[in-house]
Amino acid sequence: DVEAATLAVTRLLRAARATGRRVHVLHVTSAEEIELLAEARDVASVEVTPHHLTMHAPDCYQRLGTRAQMNPPVRDARHRDALWQAVAAGVVDVLGSDHAPHTLDEKARPYPASPSGMTGVQTLLPVMLDHVAQGRLTLERLVDLTGHGPQRIFQLAGKGRIMRGYDADLVLVDLKARWRIEAGWLASRAGWSPYEGMTITGRPVATLVRGKVVARDGGLVGDPVGRPVRFLETLGG
Repeated sequence: DVEAATLAVTRLLRAARATGRRVHVLHVTSAEEIELLAEARDVASVEVTPHHLTMHAPDCYQRLGTRAQMNPPVRDARHRDALWQAVAAGVVDVLGSDHAPHTLDEKARPYPASPSGMTGVQTLLPVMLDHVAQGRLTLERLVDLTGHGPQRIFQLAGKGRIMRGYDADLVLVDLKARWRIEAGWLASRAGWSPYEGMTITGRPVATLVRGKVVARDGGLVGDPVGRPVRFLETLGG
């Protein structure tokens, strides 16, 4: 609950300051956590997820039942609005998918046997592009949350920017494409998404990794070309 989350963040910030180390706080969900973290920019970076920005209680539980169950939970609209305010104010540094590909059979178990978590990695960019179309954030801010932010926080080498010497990791999007998220489009082993049936505006059309096209028009192209990520702090020896 909110009290447990707030206590955890308070203890974490206290430990960060006592040890002189930075912390990265994942899956922030409540207005109270945001209030604490907004005053801790010197030691803490912040991640939120598309589902906590998009869904709210009790609506999601009435529609999805245990499919909406996750930790930390989707909270009511007051908390969702606070997360958006934090995005606008620059308190939020990155977006995370918190992808958890539990199957429908697993999620259909009666609580508490039902596992927490939901799919999210494939829908992260499309759902957030729809928020751009709805005017909730700018495209530039979305790029910062998905590209520049991770590079800045984790000091990734050659990633997160379109610059000479950086890897050409790019996603091309159609900002005006209006389409419906359907189960047949999903690649996850889970076979479902909390956004199924949702009509959105904005769609990725091609993805490049280090200059090579790896996905186009919803399908994979060629063989995997991924490599381990390098970190600036480890490259100096």
